[in-house]
Amino acid sequence: MILTDLTLAQARAGLRDRQFSAVELTDAFLAAIAEVNPRLNAFITVTGEAARAQAAAADAALAAGDTRALTGIPLAIKDLFCTKGVRTTAGSKILAPFVPPYESTVTANLLRDGAVFLGKVNMDEFAMGSSNMTSAFGPVTNPWTRAGDNRALVPGGSSGGSAAAVAARLALGATATDTGGSIRQPASFCGIAGIKPTYGRCSRWGVVAFASSLDHPGPLARTVEDCAILLGSMSGFDPKDSTSANLKVPDFAAACRRGVKGLRIGVPREYRMDGMAPEIEAIWQQGLAWLRAEGAEIVDVSLPHTKYGLATYYIVAPAEASSNLARYDGVRFGARTNGADLIELYENTRAEGFGAEVKRRILIGTYVLSAGYYDAYYLKAQKVRALILKDFNDVFQQVDALLTPTAPSAAFAQGEKMDDPVTMYLNDVFTVPANMAGVPGLSVPAGLDSQGLPLGLQVLGRSFDEETVFAVGAAIERAAGFTALPGIRAGG
Repeated sequence: MILTDLTLAQARAGLRDRQFSAVELTDAFLAAIAEVNPRLNAFITVTGEAARAQAAAADAALAAGDTRALTGIPLAIKDLFCTKGVRTTAGSKILAPFVPPYESTVTANLLRDGAVFLGKVNMDEFAMGSSNMTSAFGPVTNPWTRAGDNRALVPGGSSGGSAAAVAARLALGATATDTGGSIRQPASFCGIAGIKPTYGRCSRWGVVAFASSLDHPGPLARTVEDCAILLGSMSGFDPKDSTSANLKVPDFAAACRRGVKGLRIGVPREYRMDGMAPEIEAIWQQGLAWLRAEGAEIVDVSLPHTKYGLATYYIVAPAEASSNLARYDGVRFGARTNGADLIELYENTRAEGFGAEVKRRILIGTYVLSAGYYDAYYLKAQKVRALILKDFNDVFQQVDALLTPTAPSAAFAQGEKMDDPVTMYLNDVFTVPANMAGVPGLSVPAGLDSQGLPLGLQVLGRSFDEETVFAVGAAIERAAGFTALPGIRAGG
C-alpha cells in the first residue's frame, strides 16, 4: 500500500481500522514533499516537526477511541491563512517576516477536528493571479506535462500551490481561497476537485484579505467526497466575521451519494464563448450526457449579465484590494524599508514589498475609487453586480444546478499568455460570475484534452445548497471515472 496514493476518505478509514498510524501517514507525506517539492515549489514552509507532534497526538486520540472528522489527516495550508507561530506570507515580500500570533478560524476548525498541518503552500501574491507566477517565492510548477512537451506548465492560480500539492500526492487535501476562480481553475488545471462554497459558509477571519466581498475560503482535494469532508470541518458560524452565516452545517459527504434523478440541470447559453476550444465544448456536452443518463433533465437557461461579469469583477476586486492593502505600510507588521521621513518609509516599503501585479491592481482600484470616477466605475459596477445576482436567483427558480466548463482551456505553459494582463484575466471568465453572486461552485475533473492535460467541469448551485452541488459533482465524477495521474508525483 502506497500511503500517499490514498484518498482522504480511504486514509481516514485506514487510520480508524489501525492499518497504519498517523505518524506513518505523516512521514510518508513529508518524505514525498522532500522528494518532489524541489521540482514543483508548491510549499513555501514545511512544518515537519510540528506535523509529527500533531500526528503522534492523533495516534493517541485514535487509541483512546477519539475519531473526529480529520484525526490524523495530513493537509497543506494555503499561505493566506494565518497560522499561530508559523510564518504567513501571502506570497509577498512585504509579509515575508510575518508570524501571526493567532490562528484563522478555518484552520482552527481543522485543528479542532484533528488534522495534521504539513506546512504552508505557495500562491499568487495576495491571491492576485490565475497562474501562480506572481508569487515572491517563485512560480509553482504544475505536476502535469503535455504529451511530448516537457515545458513547465502553470498550476492555475491563485491557489496553485494547494492544487499542485494535492495533485502530486504531497497532501491529502489543502485549504484554498477563491476570489474570482482561485479554487476552481487550479482544480481544473491540476486534475483534482475543488469547491468554492457559498459566501458566508466559511469564516474569512484570519485569512489575509484581497477583496472582502468576493473572498471565499474552501478546500481542494483528490475527490468530490474528500472536498465534502473537508468543507464540513471548515464551515460554521463565526461571530468574528460579520459576513459569516449562522446556519447549521449539513452532512456534505452524505450528499455525494444522493444521485441526480429528477434534478433539473441548467445550461447557460452565455457560457458558449466565441473561439472556445472544441475540446471544452465536447467535454461539456459529455457531462450533460452523463447527467441525462443518470436521470437528470437538461434545461437551456440564460444568465444575460454574465458577459459583464469579468469587467465588473476587475473594478470591484481591485477597489477592495486597494483599500485592504493600504494597511501594509511598513509600520505595524511585515517588512519595512526605511526612508528619510514617514512618507518615504511608506513609499519605499510598498515599492519594494509589492510585486508588479499587486501594484497594477492597487492602481486600478485607487483610480476607480477616486473623486470623479467613483460613480462612473465603482458605483456602476455594484449595480451590474446586483443584476448578475438577480440572474442567478431567477435561474435557480427554474433549475436545481448549472453545468458549465470550469476554464476556457487546459493548463498553459509558464510564460505563455503572460505579456498581456487582459489575456490572463480572461482565464476567469467562467468562474468570476459565481463570486459576484456568492453562489457555490465545484470543479470536477472530467477528462483529458488531446495533449493529455486534465479538463474540469463546473457545477454551480443555489446559495447554501452545496449539498445539491456535491450530488451533481459526485455523479459526474462517477461517470467520468477519471483515474489519470500527473507525471510528477510522490512515488511516480
